[in-house]
Amino acid sequence: MNQDPFAKPLPEPSVESQPFWSALNEGRLVIQRCAACKALRHYPRPVCPECYSFDYDWAEASGNGTIHSWTVAHHAFHPGFKEDLPYTLATVDLEEGVRLVAPVRGLNGRKMQVGQAVRVVFRSADGGQALPEVEFV
Repeated sequence: MNQDPFAKPLPEPSVESQPFWSALNEGRLVIQRCAACKALRHYPRPVCPECYSFDYDWAEASGNGTIHSWTVAHHAFHPGFKEDLPYTLATVDLEEGVRLVAPVRGLNGRKMQVGQAVRVVFRSADGGQALPEVEFV
């Protein structure tokens, strides 16, 4: 756990989410998949919402998707994010059929549109954990 109250908080992986975070550190995006019915789900969780199975594995994801929605943050929810203001968070429809929320990289005044193509990229955070971001294709 980070001791500096002004540093950005880092993810605290659970048993279910650890493979997701480990894959990000390897430059890969993986999605939890039900071992029984093969339904994909994100965010990682212990029970399949389709068939209620506790068994799961992981599927490699392309990282390609489209903008579903976004929000621009003008107020930091934590002191560690104050220097990043304003920043944009996008909800992305991944090709695999699940949604991912991630910051947008390289907006540089570009206008965002629903349906705009993006891809997941990886950024190393303090503490060594890679985090997903999206950039325009």
